[in-house]
Amino acid sequence: MASSPSYTAHEIDVLRGLDPVKQVPSMYTRVDSPAHIIQEVIDNAADEALAGYARNITVTMYQDGSVSVEDDGRGIPVDNHPVEKVPGVQLIFTELHSGGKFRKTQEGAAYSFSGGLHGVGVSVTNALSKRIEVEIWRDGKTYNMVFSDGGHIESPLSVVDSKKTKRTGTRVRAWPDGAYFNSAKVPVAEIERILCAKSVLMKGVATLLRIEQKDGVFEEKSWFYKDGMLGYLNELCQESSVVGEAFTGESYATDTDPVFSKGEGCAWALRWIEEPIGSGESYVNLIPTADGGTHVTGLRTAIFDAVKSFAETHGMMPKGVKLTPEDTWRNVRYVLSTKILQPQFRGQVKDKLDNREGHRLVLDAIKPRLESWFLANLETAKTVAELSLDHAKSRLKEGRKVERKRSAGLSELPGKLTEAQSDLPAECELFLVEGDSAGGSAKQARAKYNQAILPLKGKIENTWEVSKDLVLGNSEVHDIAAALGVDPHGLGDDQSAVLAKLRYHTIPIMTDADDDGCHIRTLLLTVFLRHFPHVVKAGHLYIAQAPLYRIDAASAGKNRPARKLYAMNDAELQTTLERLEKEGYRNMQTGRFKGLGEMNPEELWETTMSPDTRRLVRVVLPETEEELVNVYDLFNHLMGKKEAAWRREWMSSKGYQVEI
Repeated sequence: MASSPSYTAHEIDVLRGLDPVKQVPSMYTRVDSPAHIIQEVIDNAADEALAGYARNITVTMYQDGSVSVEDDGRGIPVDNHPVEKVPGVQLIFTELHSGGKFRKTQEGAAYSFSGGLHGVGVSVTNALSKRIEVEIWRDGKTYNMVFSDGGHIESPLSVVDSKKTKRTGTRVRAWPDGAYFNSAKVPVAEIERILCAKSVLMKGVATLLRIEQKDGVFEEKSWFYKDGMLGYLNELCQESSVVGEAFTGESYATDTDPVFSKGEGCAWALRWIEEPIGSGESYVNLIPTADGGTHVTGLRTAIFDAVKSFAETHGMMPKGVKLTPEDTWRNVRYVLSTKILQPQFRGQVKDKLDNREGHRLVLDAIKPRLESWFLANLETAKTVAELSLDHAKSRLKEGRKVERKRSAGLSELPGKLTEAQSDLPAECELFLVEGDSAGGSAKQARAKYNQAILPLKGKIENTWEVSKDLVLGNSEVHDIAAALGVDPHGLGDDQSAVLAKLRYHTIPIMTDADDDGCHIRTLLLTVFLRHFPHVVKAGHLYIAQAPLYRIDAASAGKNRPARKLYAMNDAELQTTLERLEKEGYRNMQTGRFKGLGEMNPEELWETTMSPDTRRLVRVVLPETEEELVNVYDLFNHLMGKKEAAWRREWMSSKGYQVEI
């Protein structure tokens, strides 16, 4: 056995302060440009406006590459922190996980609703900037503090003008460090979009962008929407043929709401256009969510339910035609602004909302109001339903064409396969489920229209070294191939010819969240990588992430109703429990799922199968030949029968990295 290099406590490094950000900046922000670290400063100013303390936000872009953000809010705190014994502004800019947005549920909190979650926003801006200048107007004085070289204090907090002033607010000027970004230039178009959105979503708040020209003159562009979201939506629809009037409204929880906290809810403006190129913009606590999230799926579900109900009630549904959410979504233009007390985003850049309750919050607010609006606007409603039904009819015709093309060569389907009703591969999903017990729950939980279930018995054979001529002798692999409509093949085969008969374009592997489930998942990945590589390469294979824990939090007062949450692993469990405790919950019980079969159909649907709340991880192959060879080499080491010596040596040298 090869001798291991020395590994003692001397090799352990501790990253303190802002060092973790500098070490791996992509974990904290986007690195294509400095736009997001500037947005973090803008978001802080917007949070002041959202809390009702600021009315103006001004962003200035200078010729030297620096950007300043100014607001007329309360001003960042300058008094010393009672525990840390340093000024509040210093803490906010130099310590990760510091800020005034953690105590949202407490009476008298500085912020009830904000985009800031973890206190890492402007500290990241500081870490990735050459210089930061902070000017604060507060308590009748003017304060100044300067940071340089990624967060080092160049000039401590000091009073630069003690002359009494009524002015309040903050101005932060940052010089982004180009060493951390693909491009050091802050994109003007993105800053314009952010400022426009802030003005749209906050009535009475004006935003201004000033851009310094080479001659020193500043060009200005301002935003102030008298009609708020509706005015902005009309701008988005200027070049489209609109259908009827816009549907607008807002709904927020009150003290008596049994589910949501006071103030949680949403505002919306949406309308239909004749062209099937619908799109929109969504926000959570003024933060733009470019990739949508659960609040957008709530809007999508509300529209689908309302249109479907209207069409059925008014006898518009043709025989044999079934609407899907996509049919009712394609002609929608929307602006959605959601307020959530404790938002959870996927990643620090906050592009996607992850709260499960976000779906219900928006669905419950919009669906009944849209159904009533349709009854009051019959002509618009009929046109909307007709547009949706036209998509459904076209989809059905296309599906029949596809079915005729593939039916001649289709082999007999496995008896344990529970088929989907739809014939269109692009919208169909095949869940490969571990065990008959879980398969039974999945059959009851599934969306029958487009989800199929194929239960698999335990741990299948390791097929890495089985030839494609013999692999179908394995009953489980044979059933997978028959269900997919695809024969075993290699990467050298023509991809379009191989996938011409593929019956499902989404194929999630759904196994238990424990070690056995992980082993079964690895064996199935081995099957696909070795014998169905084009299915993987085309992006059709996924891993469905099932939760390991269920958390039941008992009611803690009228603003804290009983909640049921799930956690994927120990780390997420701990984070969820800590978050619930901060929200004021005290009586919490945790249960560990022994497997998928232990979940009832409702739990399985909510956590692992519903498109609105599930977590699917797409399995992809690298694009370059060199990286692809490395993947196959690694699998050969891990799954090859003659590679035991390599695995033993690998475990000896790398085993310490495993967390048990």
